[in-house]
Amino acid sequence: MRSALALARRGLGKVAPNPAVGCILVRPDLGDRIVGRGWTQPGGRPHAETESLVRAGALAEASTAYVTLEPCSHTGETAPCADALIAAKIARVVVAMEDPDPRVSGRGIAKLRAAGIDVSVGAMASDAAELNAGFINKTQRVKPLYSLKTATSMDGKVATVSGHSRWITGPQARNTGHFLRAQNDAILVGIGTVLADDPALTCRLPGLSQMSPIRIVVDSKLRVTPSHRLVATARETPTWVCTTKAAASEKIITLETLGVKVLVLDTDAFSRVDLIDLSRHLAKDGLTRVLIEGGAALSTGFLAKKLVDHIYWFRSTKIIGGDGYDAVQDLGNSLINDTSAFTHRRTYDMGPDKLEILSQDQPSL
Repeated sequence: MRSALALARRGLGKVAPNPAVGCILVRPDLGDRIVGRGWTQPGGRPHAETESLVRAGALAEASTAYVTLEPCSHTGETAPCADALIAAKIARVVVAMEDPDPRVSGRGIAKLRAAGIDVSVGAMASDAAELNAGFINKTQRVKPLYSLKTATSMDGKVATVSGHSRWITGPQARNTGHFLRAQNDAILVGIGTVLADDPALTCRLPGLSQMSPIRIVVDSKLRVTPSHRLVATARETPTWVCTTKAAASEKIITLETLGVKVLVLDTDAFSRVDLIDLSRHLAKDGLTRVLIEGGAALSTGFLAKKLVDHIYWFRSTKIIGGDGYDAVQDLGNSLINDTSAFTHRRTYDMGPDKLEILSQDQPSL
């Protein structure tokens, strides 16, 4: 199952709206020989089970299938994986966790058992749930899994008093940040970042340029222009702009003509894009994992709504001082009990820098 989970991770950032699943077929009668391996392919299909069965061929019969998520039982764009396992005469299926999708949720397991296949459920379930957290969020909470990435000085600043920020962290930390982009369905920034930096927001690691996620800009007043790189390259790398009904219709038409997808969303009390409405739309559009990458106002908004699931904090050894720009703006917390709580998960050395990974204690609904 650990190997199947490793295969499943290959699909992160590439298989939305489907979950990233891994499947390994083992023949106990042949000395536990692995006869087939598969993982969800880009775009969400073929599914992992189908891939492993194709690779195994006739050797799939009498094998044990280790699957990181319950095989599907409904007919979508492909036939049910449970039916494929039955047709291949699989002897046993070991499932890490049930599928949270109500169209499946136990039905695939029941179908396998009804066909006389021995089914075990729960092997490395917590690892599978962590891997599938984005799909679970989309299915059960109608929001993507949000990971907030920030790179700061040791005292929590993202830029000096003049706005200079290149580079707070070193090459290893920056490369890891690009790898995070490749593992997410989309990268989300505010219009302030676009106006200040005109970023490309692509994955620029060698060999992973094709893994660049959807670029999403939160732009309540629709200030992005056709000259910005995100718009100019929208036909090469998908770009979405989230705005409000206050946006001029002619600007929307111009952006759409250039290949940009424009989402017109509800507003909050400050006439900005409502982040709860944004989350619902992103989930309904099939996004499971979204990386929040800037800037401070957008990060603050997501933290205030308690929408952030994970924080990836790249921290350098530099000290900028109190006149620098903060990574997070005012949250208006008067009591400690009002603050968001995150649990430290892991710390990694990134050359002279550190990467700390934290998870929210109390997920929002």
